[in-house]
Amino acid sequence: MSRNSHSHELRQLVETRAVSRCEYCLTPMEISTQPFEIEHIIPLSKKGLSTPENLALSCRGCNSHKYNKTEAVDNISDKKVPIYNPRADQWKTHFAWDRNPLYLKGLTPTGRATIQALKLNRAQLISVRRILQQIHMHPPR
Repeated sequence: MSRNSHSHELRQLVETRAVSRCEYCLTPMEISTQPFEIEHIIPLSKKGLSTPENLALSCRGCNSHKYNKTEAVDNISDKKVPIYNPRADQWKTHFAWDRNPLYLKGLTPTGRATIQALKLNRAQLISVRRILQQIHMHPPR
């Protein structure tokens, strides 16, 4: 959905709830060169609603890779599992920073599948994390 499709109040609610970070990769909105998007966790094409419970703040990269996905394949079990849902799941249950904290690792089938599907270790994110690490803004606390 386009950036301007939601009311100002709804956008504020989603941004505040997300602490102005992408709810998938945790990139801060303030350092992004592209506007963040209000994303439908369950896409409209799959009968999702435009209610606060179904909306997440997403960087453009994560939103583009997620597209209309609600499931992805876990690379260990080779089974289709639900991808991470910021309203229903706890981020720390599914993800952790690797020993090299520029990279995310999946702790669960959902975490691993989401990292693959949304490309949460893509080159652009690694570069951003490296810069944020140098100014003590990464990993997020």
